[in-house]
Amino acid sequence: MWLGGEGHGWIRKPFQVDKALSRRHTFCIPFPAPIPTRKGCFCQRHEIRRPNLTKYAALSFFVILLFVALSGSAAAQQHLTGTFADGATYLIDVPAVWNGTLVLYSHGYNAPGNPNPAPDVGDGLTGYYLYTKGFALAGSSYATNGWAVHEAFQDQIAVLDTFQALVGTPLHTIAWGHSLGGLITAGLVQKYPSRFSAALPMCGVVGGGVGLWNEFLDQAFAFNILLAGKTLQLTGISDPATNLNNAEQYLSAAQGTAQGRARIALVAALGDVPGWVDPATPEPAPTDYATREVNQFIWLAYANFGFMFSLRSELEGRAGGNPSWNTGVNYTKQLKRSSSYAEVQALYAAAGLSLDLDLAKLNGAARVAANPSAVTYLSENVTYNGQIAIPVLTLHTTGDGLVSPENERAYKSTVHQALNDDFLREIFVHRGGHCTFTPAETIAAFQALNTRMLTGKWKGLAITPLNNAAFALGNDYNVLYLNGNPVHTLSAFEQFQPLMFLRPFDGFMH
Repeated sequence: MWLGGEGHGWIRKPFQVDKALSRRHTFCIPFPAPIPTRKGCFCQRHEIRRPNLTKYAALSFFVILLFVALSGSAAAQQHLTGTFADGATYLIDVPAVWNGTLVLYSHGYNAPGNPNPAPDVGDGLTGYYLYTKGFALAGSSYATNGWAVHEAFQDQIAVLDTFQALVGTPLHTIAWGHSLGGLITAGLVQKYPSRFSAALPMCGVVGGGVGLWNEFLDQAFAFNILLAGKTLQLTGISDPATNLNNAEQYLSAAQGTAQGRARIALVAALGDVPGWVDPATPEPAPTDYATREVNQFIWLAYANFGFMFSLRSELEGRAGGNPSWNTGVNYTKQLKRSSSYAEVQALYAAAGLSLDLDLAKLNGAARVAANPSAVTYLSENVTYNGQIAIPVLTLHTTGDGLVSPENERAYKSTVHQALNDDFLREIFVHRGGHCTFTPAETIAAFQALNTRMLTGKWKGLAITPLNNAAFALGNDYNVLYLNGNPVHTLSAFEQFQPLMFLRPFDGFMH
């Protein structure tokens, strides 16, 4: 199911998690695009769904159009659509009273075979707020689905050129986007610094493409060795649907035993997958290892495995080979750096397994080497070098298991090495899920970035001012969507320091 601008849908598939859980209890997590061969999504205790953003955005803009029409200024606004030569479509909305700032939205990963509309906002409420405050909104579909980063760079710049030709030259241009769109946002301001005034990458893959796919390989490698009998294809996947289905069957079987759950925790730890997934529930206690492992299982089953055992084939087709490697990786050291090290130790001890023996199996197994030209392709699409000359504010949930908050640590380190610390700030929301921000939290972050852009000074980024700014927007914006309905949700900005990204790769490393 394509849910619009932010690019988040759900994989829906029945999965028996644990004998202690009722068969009526189900699980569901956000995923940046569904894999077409899989259906069904299950949520623990209640189904957690993000809104149908395409429908919701359309409704919001209907309200806007009605408002403008009633005010007698409909002729001044513009709603522009079109198609570029490469097949990408674009969408531009300019309010009747434009404040001179253009906001360029980059959407998230959209799996091959899905509809590919052009969004210009991540959610309808945030879009409505910005539009009524005078901001122009724009975005493109990108020419293709999948890891369409190369196409996104071209098409998003084409949107800027089109805006300038049809509307005029903006005083300021702010780039923003979710998930893969966060990666694209950070890449745009690095590659085209003169075209942008500020950037807001949200839940973004700002550790870079190479690092993300290397972490996926580490998890898939460990799972294949310890739980799948070396029967799965990690690269060069010839039948993605079958490969993924086989992986899921092994995962389901493993979750039924204490030994299997300990090994699942180890697999998750190698990607710093957190033990929290449901944005509607509090984070499990740090030592509630059983619950945290169940949540890690959910992340793997309904999000990460799709990339590891299926969608990697799409990337390799683009890159001309495998861009990931684990040659030279010491998994004992990697585990000790993970935020879940204590959990893995405890679950292994409870299961009567030797963690040292399993780590020895991983360290002694034949490794996966990368295709150099494929690494070059993925590095270009994209790896970061820290060269930013405009304010960049990143936003991330602390319980994100698809794009871990450790990505922010990697990006900050790269910017620091480039001596550009003054341009970067990072803020975090204490909540489970991928990109599970309320509109109020998104708007509060946007307001802080806009203030920095206009004044040259970072203001209002302490936790209390951010939460107060979100609260001041009122109940309509302080919502999450549960069971398809808006549920009042308090803003949850918090101080957070992510650990080191486990597979860093940036412009200083190659």
